[in-house]
Amino acid sequence: MVTPAEPHLDAHARANEAWGFAEPPPEQWSAGPWAFERRGEELANLSFDGTMVLRAIRAVARDRDWQTLPVEILEVHSREVGLELKLQMAGFGIELEASLLVDATDGLRVVFSGTCITDFWRNRLGLVVLHPPDVAGSPLTVIHSDSRSEVSAFPQEISPHQPAVDIVGMRWSVDGVDAHLTFEGEIFEMEDQRNWTDASFKTYSTPLQEPFPVFLPAGTSFTQALHLNARRVAKAVSTRDSVLRLVDRGTMPAIAVGAATAQEGGLDMPPPPASTVLVEIDARSANRAAILRRARTAGLPLDVRLVVQSSDEIAGLLDLVEASGTGSVVRLGVFGAKSHVTEPDLWGALVGEVARRGLSIDLVAGARSHFTEFNRTSSHLPADAPAVTISVTPQMHVRERSQIVESLSIQTEVLKNAHRIAGGRPVHVGPVTLRPRFNAVATTPPPEEPDNLTHGYGPERLADSVDPRQHSAAVGAWVVASVAALAGAESICYFEEWGPRGIRDSQGSLDPAGHALSILHSLTGHHMSVAETPEVGINVIAAVSGEDVSILAANLTPDQRTLSYEGAGLSGSVTVGAFSFVHIGGPDAANPLPSKHAGLS
Repeated sequence: MVTPAEPHLDAHARANEAWGFAEPPPEQWSAGPWAFERRGEELANLSFDGTMVLRAIRAVARDRDWQTLPVEILEVHSREVGLELKLQMAGFGIELEASLLVDATDGLRVVFSGTCITDFWRNRLGLVVLHPPDVAGSPLTVIHSDSRSEVSAFPQEISPHQPAVDIVGMRWSVDGVDAHLTFEGEIFEMEDQRNWTDASFKTYSTPLQEPFPVFLPAGTSFTQALHLNARRVAKAVSTRDSVLRLVDRGTMPAIAVGAATAQEGGLDMPPPPASTVLVEIDARSANRAAILRRARTAGLPLDVRLVVQSSDEIAGLLDLVEASGTGSVVRLGVFGAKSHVTEPDLWGALVGEVARRGLSIDLVAGARSHFTEFNRTSSHLPADAPAVTISVTPQMHVRERSQIVESLSIQTEVLKNAHRIAGGRPVHVGPVTLRPRFNAVATTPPPEEPDNLTHGYGPERLADSVDPRQHSAAVGAWVVASVAALAGAESICYFEEWGPRGIRDSQGSLDPAGHALSILHSLTGHHMSVAETPEVGINVIAAVSGEDVSILAANLTPDQRTLSYEGAGLSGSVTVGAFSFVHIGGPDAANPLPSKHAGLS
């Protein structure tokens, strides 16, 4: 049975306003012990007897460059124990007609079927199942195609490769519920989506060991199905604490911003509130000199990342950097244009060139794309690299704001795993962007860049790189929560100086994210404590320097919240409006700490 999410409609409208972008209202669906929230074509937060057993089920079609076809819901038909969605999946010159059927007569059965209207070179077409990240470390039984059962576990550390393959079924338990899931139509496998800061483990088809892309001529039909059963074996247990526990996270990271990649028009902007500007120089780009000149107009030290196809290109890029003046370059890194990581031969060439030129610049190695590539190539990370780097974007796979918010806790896991791999070396995080800066898994080459910046470069020339929520109030709160999640990093680079992906609006004023970063930048080097295992979308930062105490609190929920916190020698409470952040205490805060706040003990 389908009902509009009545209690949440006002909250949904507030969310649309705060994020500056309207998403369709969700619908609550239930039949017997089963319930889920329909968000467009996604079946989210699937629960049995009040306990969430799956994060989501959705149907996806991805082209040869791993671009996900947009989905339009043409019709919705509901009945007491079932639901049918008529779908059109179209984009990038591809069109499919499909349906998604849900039947709760016996367990929960989901069927995805359809027809290719056009020819389709596909990398993926079918159902995907998302388990929530809370199952990490818990037992998992995998049923293989030869009927064998293998007892395993959801990985605790972020798994670089598939933790389970050759899947036709699986069994697991969560909060007193035993669940059993079977698949039909194809062999499935699992990947750890925390690699991309997604809050899930994803089970999908076709196995990646199979050749792709696969050509489907127009008229090809397809069908996949899954069947979910569950039973309660114990009472559910609630463990949430009403008080946020502050834990020591060292010092506030240095705040950096990315160089502006937008079309010409922001060169008179004031310097961004940051310690450095991070700029990528690609040896393939004819405009690389113009890119470096623009980055220098910010008047801040530069963190320069070289992107090359071979080690032979490094010397030429360093010539360019030296010609523009190395005095303001504080960090250098190098990455392969195809691998997106610091390959050993590239690292050796960079170290040799820097030494030969007598340059005194810090060097960094790692990945410019996602933690995924860093994780999968960690054995090749240069042992003599003094520091490492990773990049973060929450929207590799989907665009919903729930994904952006839920990614925050996974940023903490990603940093924890990066520190593990780094072996005690400092970790620089960034760029952190809402949308990907480039397609790290594309099989077609990027467009050639002109020798000027009239029409921008890099992300500016990538379709779908601009998030319409970039300058919204909610993103300011997201930045505060993200810095809390990434506490322990050496530095964090966010967004760009200005432009549609930047921290300033078209008039040059700081947007909410820029305002948040300005405050956080002013606290660089302060002793930092953050909430441990906070509720999704909630966090508190305490920054202390001598007698100076600043509290920043972020709230990405639809209701005003009063957050109580204690620990690290501090205790108090702070009230935060929906989808916003507040800063109290400290010399530059809008509000002083309330008298009930306890300072250092």
